[in-house]
Amino acid sequence: MAIGPGVSIEGQKFAPGDEATPQQVLELAHAYRLAAGVLLPTGRRRKPLSRAPYRLTAIQAIELYLNAFLMVRGLTAATLRGMGHDLALRSGLAADAGLKLRKKTVEHLKALSEAREYLIMRYGPELTGNGSPLNRLDSTLAEVASKASQIVDSKRGKDPSPGR
Repeated sequence: MAIGPGVSIEGQKFAPGDEATPQQVLELAHAYRLAAGVLLPTGRRRKPLSRAPYRLTAIQAIELYLNAFLMVRGLTAATLRGMGHDLALRSGLAADAGLKLRKKTVEHLKALSEAREYLIMRYGPELTGNGSPLNRLDSTLAEVASKASQIVDSKRGKDPSPGR
């Protein structure tokens, strides 16, 4: 039996991720972060298109880290899906739920959403030169990963690993 989005099993419709735990989402975020690290050195100077895979993967990791945190705070996968790729909305809800990010990081998450950078890196090769600075994206990813991981891991009773 093939299972896909919106597929019915025994009369029940579901979407991928509905049964995922915050820890599983966190592990997926770690995998995307690792992949972003592998992709970063493949980019070439003055060739913004060559950096798009890194940017897309880094943004996806950030979104997943925020999702894992928000799931620990009670949001459902369906609610998170309804947000699209709006990192500003996610970071605002995360802040309200106790995730303390630096002002510069919050501003960058808002800028990523306003510029629709996720969509540009995925579908707009002609616009990839308009991405946020690589060092800012890397800093945002590192901070969100560290702080969200600590809280998600603490809810599971795990000792957070700083090297992720």
